[in-house]
Amino acid sequence: MMAALVPVIANAHRAWIVPAATVLAGQDPWVTFDAAVSNDIFHTDHAALRLEGITAVAPDGTEVALQNAHTGQHRSTFDLNLTQKGTYKVSSFSSGLRARWETEEGERRGWPARGTQATAEGFAKEVPKKAKNLEVSFGSRRLETFVTAGTPDNKVFKPSNQGLELVPVTHPNDLYAGEKAEFKFLIDGKPAAGAKVEVVPAGMRYRNQQNTISAETDKNGLVAITWPQAGMFWLNVSYQDDKAQKPATKRTASYVATFEVLPE
Repeated sequence: MMAALVPVIANAHRAWIVPAATVLAGQDPWVTFDAAVSNDIFHTDHAALRLEGITAVAPDGTEVALQNAHTGQHRSTFDLNLTQKGTYKVSSFSSGLRARWETEEGERRGWPARGTQATAEGFAKEVPKKAKNLEVSFGSRRLETFVTAGTPDNKVFKPSNQGLELVPVTHPNDLYAGEKAEFKFLIDGKPAAGAKVEVVPAGMRYRNQQNTISAETDKNGLVAITWPQAGMFWLNVSYQDDKAQKPATKRTASYVATFEVLPE
């Protein structure tokens, strides 16, 4: 069964989950997260990110409950108790069909309607088979961040082979200003060649330029980023090809992550 596809967010609006810290020590560490959709990255100025689809996975692969969860007008918050040593993944994933077409009168139509679930039955019933300028795509969206108690490990990075995924060459909780990090991206389990990558540092509200770092993955899905400074960074990867399964003719995917870069 198809999962509901998260509504496409306008280019000016960016979704993110940001932890208060990404590497923690001590016997019983806790970390607080903010989750929102905003105009300015990491500034809560638009809407809260709903928590229903967010999951946290411990180093041993078990799901961890979100503690003290709350959703306000402009942001959601929750805590995690890191009871295991190693790296945790906090993420949201959705996928599904989308269709666009024109009526005989030239009006644009789309499916599924906002807030409704995309199903094969709904597609067969509601999307005209021979509509004018019919475009059918299968899209997926993944939103992630990572936190580590003690020493980073790679257990939570086992690919699901669904959508666009990060397989780190450099661990995302082991990033330092002035150093190069390498990441590999997969699309449905295969290298995502030619994916567009943009990285934006926090604090864009307080500067005239976004200071975006733009890059593209190579034929093996690899990309290298050199961090210009310490701080929080928002990474967005977008991918598109014509290798979708019928009835779709286009496959699209996006991946968003929040990373903390530490001083050198």
